[in-house]
Amino acid sequence: MTFAICNEIFQGWKIEAVFAHCARLGYDAVEIAPFTLASYVTDIPAAERTRIREAARSARIGISGIHWVLAQTEGLYLTSPDAAVRARTAEYFSALADFCADLGGKSIVVGSPKQRSLLPGVTHAQAWAWAQEVFRPAVRAAEARGVTICLEPLPAEDTNFINTAAEAIRFAREMASPNFSVILDARAMSHEAKPIAQIVRESRGQFAYFHANDANMKGPGFGDTDFHPIVAALREVGYGGTVSVEVFKFDEGAEAIAARSLEYLRRVFG
Repeated sequence: MTFAICNEIFQGWKIEAVFAHCARLGYDAVEIAPFTLASYVTDIPAAERTRIREAARSARIGISGIHWVLAQTEGLYLTSPDAAVRARTAEYFSALADFCADLGGKSIVVGSPKQRSLLPGVTHAQAWAWAQEVFRPAVRAAEARGVTICLEPLPAEDTNFINTAAEAIRFAREMASPNFSVILDARAMSHEAKPIAQIVRESRGQFAYFHANDANMKGPGFGDTDFHPIVAALREVGYGGTVSVEVFKFDEGAEAIAARSLEYLRRVFG
């Protein structure tokens, strides 16, 4: 497994500085939130994408992929009853596949709770069908560019659409593409009734990315979430992908979060 960290914790840092700092700490990769670069990936020209990719290469660190992909965008919605909105969103997801590939990334993490929750009058069945409609063109783009779209189940406090790993896996299976999968997130799984390790075991072979964080929305090792059984489950199911640090509370500061999270992961992974 490789260790990555999400770049949005480094508020105000240039992306080159993030790459250099994370490489010095010993991370294998950085996971990029596009809104830290521009409001829309379509505003980032080819030359800038090349520059970012080369900056990571120069720092000797990888780019694992992208996340927070609809943050700070407007007029995009995964389950909108408006066909025009869905069409724009589908087109944008295809652009995200190209952007991720242009950076050298392999995974697109789709959480975006504010752009997927059921709007008034929309049924779960309608939202399910519309979301799949939106994703289909992007799946073709992902297949062409060698990236994987990873749908993230999120707790009910974040969204009312796709709240469990089992539900996300069912959605991904119906997409019927090796380039559409699921991401498991420790903080999100902590809201399910089952232990996190059990969810990991039940998701064997059905997830392609993993976010490491604490139930308290801080980094791994910053709270009561014990990663020892989680690591055991990841090894049991043969997961060999990226374990990426994603946090939502930056109280300790970027440098402490990054250093202590990696130290903790190295201890529990042995």
